[in-house]
Amino acid sequence: MREDVGWLYRSLSERRLIVGSSGNVSGRLPDGMVITPSGGDPAADFALVDVSMDGATAPDGGTPSSEWALHAAVYRECPDAAFVVHTHADACTALACLGSGLPAFHYMVVRFGGSDVRCAPYATFGTPDLALVAAAAIRGRTACLLGNHGMIVCATSARAALSQAELLETLCRQYLMALAAGTPRLLTLEEMAAARERFRTYGSR
Repeated sequence: MREDVGWLYRSLSERRLIVGSSGNVSGRLPDGMVITPSGGDPAADFALVDVSMDGATAPDGGTPSSEWALHAAVYRECPDAAFVVHTHADACTALACLGSGLPAFHYMVVRFGGSDVRCAPYATFGTPDLALVAAAAIRGRTACLLGNHGMIVCATSARAALSQAELLETLCRQYLMALAAGTPRLLTLEEMAAARERFRTYGSR
């Protein structure tokens, strides 16, 4: 688990989805999580921190990311999640600063579990309020945006979490491009349901 979290953190940095310390990654443990440290930088040496879902750490265990409560809230809301990624990726953050979620402008949006990706209202970073609104926004999904802040994705593996983070950033960028050109046509619930059904056998033989 620790190696997977470290790999995921560095991979997000290599793809410029995390810049400096503006993001954090965690992996679920049986009694809590292992998370990147407060002020962690993928380009520097860092030690991951074990933390319980209520924030307790072992003596001399380091200081976990200030967003540990955000990660804990996502794990509680998404019982299948093994990894959580939070970043300030450019397109995701730009859309979140408009107070907008990601609507059904493209069928790939269904890859996050529904017909849209919601945007949580703004709350101060590192607070219980942020954890609360994020949990509500990600309910029934595997991703959400955070108003005037960034994004979250969760997944069952480190590679899936990386893929989901890249997909969300790509779709947000494409949606912003479409908005700049005009008014995007949104797919209907029936069209999104049909896309979801197609994905049930996508890639199978």
